[in-house]
Amino acid sequence: MLTTAIVSPVVAIRQDSFDAAQTEQSVLCVEVGKEHLRFAYLNEQQRVTGLEDFSFPSLLTERSLADNLPAIFQDHPVLSAGPWQQVLVTVNSPAFTLVPQSLFRKEYASSYMTLMRGTPLPPHEYAHSFAHTDEQIVSVFNVEHRLANYLAGVYPLQNITFVHQTSALIRASAALEKRLVSTQNLLLYFEDEFVTIILRSNHALRFCNRFGFKNPQDLTYYILYVIEELRLEPYSVNILLYGEITPFADTYAQLSEFLPHMSFGQVPHGLRFNGDFDDLPEHRYLSLYGLCLLSE
Repeated sequence: MLTTAIVSPVVAIRQDSFDAAQTEQSVLCVEVGKEHLRFAYLNEQQRVTGLEDFSFPSLLTERSLADNLPAIFQDHPVLSAGPWQQVLVTVNSPAFTLVPQSLFRKEYASSYMTLMRGTPLPPHEYAHSFAHTDEQIVSVFNVEHRLANYLAGVYPLQNITFVHQTSALIRASAALEKRLVSTQNLLLYFEDEFVTIILRSNHALRFCNRFGFKNPQDLTYYILYVIEELRLEPYSVNILLYGEITPFADTYAQLSEFLPHMSFGQVPHGLRFNGDFDDLPEHRYLSLYGLCLLSE
């Protein structure tokens, strides 16, 4: 069995004055994926007061998500605290679909997933949904039974909300537009050899999808293909970069040859941060920040 000494945070911003007695007025936001676990927590003033990022050893990335969590949750001063006002959990998986709210039927959630994947969900997973009322869409995605059961055991009788990572990014992109002059913005979120592409035009969500890539050339092809299909002009479209990308990355160098109007994005409107976050790149944790915004 893993111990907490094996899985330690690669990023840790935590107040020395964290008070477990104040969790009933605070929201815990947890992002779970094959490669990592990240979490942040915010107080009743929408101020993010802590953030931690754990990367799992490569030998553990094929295990069930629930198998990797006890090594981090056990005895963790924040994750083992509670009860919380709300617990929000992002599932970071490639399997999801978006259904117009007017056409969505909860009893068909598994069928939507089967249609998207091409195969039925395995017995250890179930279809879950989350409604974006403002966008008039419903996100449908898969959740492991063991993951849901584990978190229900850690936070018994508490309000736990599951969303897909794209839902957090959609919420973040809506908040970002409040600070942008351009009425047409393409957001690229990079993580674990995946890129999520979101287009917002005149404040409306026009496109959201996720692509896997193995090299910068594949990445460039997918992005240019999407831009062409959306009838955008690659030399003028406003592009915001988020996630695991830096100005020194090969992916950035390749994309900059075709997309001159790229910039690294800022923190979305609606959140406040302590001074401890000043050294953290603003573009790095957009999906986690978007999850925090879903608590509003």
